[in-house]
Amino acid sequence: MSIDTAYDVLLSGVLLILAVAILLGLYRIFTASSAAERAVVGDLVYFAGIGILMIVGIQSGSAVIQDAAMLAAFLGILATVALARILTRGER
Repeated sequence: MSIDTAYDVLLSGVLLILAVAILLGLYRIFTASSAAERAVVGDLVYFAGIGILMIVGIQSGSAVIQDAAMLAAFLGILATVALARILTRGER
């Protein structure tokens, strides 16, 4: 097995793990009892999707996809902080 083949198998395995995490997260979003739980699981689903996007960018060799994934991750962090402020009613 060459290095390239092992690398492709590893990336495919990571894609599978992230896809399972998204499916389990989507199930948990609908069964969560509080808004805080839904917010945390929503972040998990969002960032797992960004991980999939990043791996697709790596596999295709597209710098544009990787840049878009990094920008989406940055915006996701801002959204997470904003949602945390909303859920805590602005308390620090």
